[in-house]
Amino acid sequence: MTALFIYPKSTVLKRAIPKSRIYAEIGSTAALKDRFVREVEQITWAYKLAPETINIPATKSVTEIQVFQVKAKDDKISDEVLRAIDRAIPFPIIFELLSYELIQIAAAHKRVSEADSSKWVASDHLRSDWVPQSTERTPLPVAISMGSLYDQILKMLMPIAAEADESIVAQLERVDAILAAEREIKRLESKLRRETQFNIKVALHGQLQDAQVMLEKMNKPGRFGGEI
Repeated sequence: MTALFIYPKSTVLKRAIPKSRIYAEIGSTAALKDRFVREVEQITWAYKLAPETINIPATKSVTEIQVFQVKAKDDKISDEVLRAIDRAIPFPIIFELLSYELIQIAAAHKRVSEADSSKWVASDHLRSDWVPQSTERTPLPVAISMGSLYDQILKMLMPIAAEADESIVAQLERVDAILAAEREIKRLESKLRRETQFNIKVALHGQLQDAQVMLEKMNKPGRFGGEI
């Protein structure tokens, strides 16, 4: 699934968001502004999912979900840009990234900080595959609350399937662990290719095998199941 949805007419906003508003909210650096200039053609607040627009009750953690369309100048919208927008907007956001004739859905798991209720904490961004913008959209998942709807959308973007009774946070932790293991394997493979000393190559080969075994265990059903 791509999490590409048909949004009810009652949710439509289609309001352009100036990049300057994002800068003002987060106090962005010159480097981040430059990234916005290079990557982003336009930001549109496309839809607002809220109790009054989709008739689903809010929860303490999720009162509304915003849908932003970000049109790329080229073929890339970096995580840095998405993180900046998420920092500027105090609600969970589902991003529809538009590049040429393609679309990609992205979102981070976003929640209010337990240490400071005026701040938000966000995971890394999950992304769907790029698909043609003409791809058929599906109705929003059936949900009993805004929190339930948000979790279902995020689960559709997960690169791994949820295990029985697994919370969204536990599933995200599994994703982070798997991605970290994959990065370590790539690092060891690269180091092994460059190494010329036999004894060091043997040691690296052993480390690589250990990392590959660990990744295989992580990908097995039941390895990280359960609530946290």
